[in-house]
Order: sequence, then structure tokens, then C-alpha cells
Amino acid sequence: MKIVCIVGSPHGLNGNTFELAKWVLEGAARLGAEFEIALLDGLVLPCKGCDSCHRDGGCPQDDGFDALRAGIEEADGVLLITPNYIESVSAQMKAFMDRCAGAIHRLAFAGKYGAAVVTSGGGVDQPIVDYLCRFLLMTGIRPVGGVHAAMASMPSGQFSTEVRERAVALGEELVRAWEEGRVDPKVEQDMAVFRERMRQLIVWRKDDWPYEYGYWQEHHGLA
Repeated sequence: MKIVCIVGSPHGLNGNTFELAKWVLEGAARLGAEFEIALLDGLVLPCKGCDSCHRDGGCPQDDGFDALRAGIEEADGVLLITPNYIESVSAQMKAFMDRCAGAIHRLAFAGKYGAAVVTSGGGVDQPIVDYLCRFLLMTGIRPVGGVHAAMASMPSGQFSTEVRERAVALGEELVRAWEEGRVDPKVEQDMAVFRERMRQLIVWRKDDWPYEYGYWQEHHGLA
């Protein structure tokens, strides 16, 4: 299994958030997974809302997003990694998510599995994990869950044994879900509802968004 690790922390590989992600990667590596790491800081610019991705499938901005998107399309899994900033994702992660508008419209990452890693100073992290998992679902990725930790509650600023074990278990779960082609009824129901929402949107805007309409015709059987 190949997993793209998308790091939304401005601290890159040196902060608490990636430190927690390492335990997830350790769990996945135990089952043979390989990794590609993408540091978002300085890599992906904010979306300009120009609709180019909807009209012709490309983006006029000269940055690393298209290469990152291609890497995700070639991978089997995605791990979203972000600190909790003011009860939301980092600006770097949000920029990446916004740039995935075209991928969301097309459900372009269908067939992959994903998970989320979040850390904070003081907590309220589960809603951020849920938000990231919802984003994964909206791109076609089946989320298997997430792990989070508030550093203020960690002994001596180090991750507790319980948190480390949960992180390792998440990595193992991500690989096993992919290996088994696991299907969760609740996830499938949510994906079906969102898919229909996107189908209706694409049909409504077919004259404005010819690339996405053609994609749906080719990949999703739209008449």
C-alpha cells in the first residue's frame, strides 16, 4: 500500500503533529505500507475561485498542487496531518482542501482509503478529525478514522502510551481496510448521498463546466 502523507503544519516534520503521525506510519509500516510525504507550507497556494478546474480540469496557478493531486491519484491511501488552529485546520491544510474543489466535484480519489491526525495545545480536536474525514469522503476516499492529542494533557509534553497505541492501531487499520477492500455501510450511504448531490450539480452546470460534465460521462456513467 502506498500512502500520501499530507502535512499541513507550518512546522513541517519537526512539530508535535508530525511526531504523532510517525506513530501512525509505524503501524502502517508494520503491515508493509510505503509513504510519500508532502509538506504543504509553501507548496500549495490558496484557491482563487476562477472555476478553471471545473471548466477545463487545470489550474492557472504555478505551484505544487497538480503534482500533489497526481500523486494522490496514483496512491492507495491518504493521511491528512494538521494542527488544530482556533478549532479548525491550519491555513496550509485549508488551502489544499479548497484547491480540491475539482476533485470533490468529480469524486476523483474514489477507491482509496484515508485517515486523519490532529494535535492541539488545549483540545477540542475530535470535530477537526471529523471534518477531515468528511473531506476525505467528499473526494471519494473511504475514511477509517483519526487520532488526536492535546499536548497540555500529555505528561511532560510527550505522547502518552495510550495515544501512541491508538496512533499505531490507526495505521494498521488503514492498511487492513485497503487490503480487505472494506466497505462500511454508513460510509457508503453518506458517499451515495454526496455522489447524488454532485451529480445534480454537474448536470445543472454542464454548460459552464464541460470538463467535469465529460468526466462524469466517462467515469460515472452519466448519460
